[in-house]
Amino acid sequence: MKQVPSRRTDADCSAREDAAAAPALHGTARVVIASTRAADGTYEDRTGPTLVQWLRGRGLDAVERQVVSDGPEVGRALAAAIAEGTDIIITSGGTGISPTDVTPEQTAPLIDQEMPGILEEVRRRGAEKTATALLSRGLAGMAGRSFVVNLPGSRGGVADGISVLDPILDHLLEQRDGGDHA
Repeated sequence: MKQVPSRRTDADCSAREDAAAAPALHGTARVVIASTRAADGTYEDRTGPTLVQWLRGRGLDAVERQVVSDGPEVGRALAAAIAEGTDIIITSGGTGISPTDVTPEQTAPLIDQEMPGILEEVRRRGAEKTATALLSRGLAGMAGRSFVVNLPGSRGGVADGISVLDPILDHLLEQRDGGDHA
């Protein structure tokens, strides 16, 4: 077996502590809110604006927000965003255990490569604050060239999701595009 010397140092493996130092992302994003009540106007979407602001703050100019009813509308919105080549697709809502929470079931058939560690970490961080975070069933993975992730519909769950995604999105997109480990 050929020995290849490592080009990485301990500095390469440290977490970014200064969010302001986050590299700008390039590409497009769509935020899909899965909420029948928000779609029909009886409930205010409280997570979509947060996600859009965060993604724009990371440098993405083309960030769209779409509010759809729970169920097949989520799958249609995801399939359309994937077909359009959207780089980052984040859903919020529909990940619980109520009969209408079917975002993971709408997402699963579209995913080519699963990334279970992402939502495992979101649930772990959430469970530090509230045990009910463990009931979230969200998925994450690649659907073609689109990164798709299902976040909970709560503001706390979205905050946990952002804290997990923020330090990895740039590397994820670089790897998707064939980049090497620096």
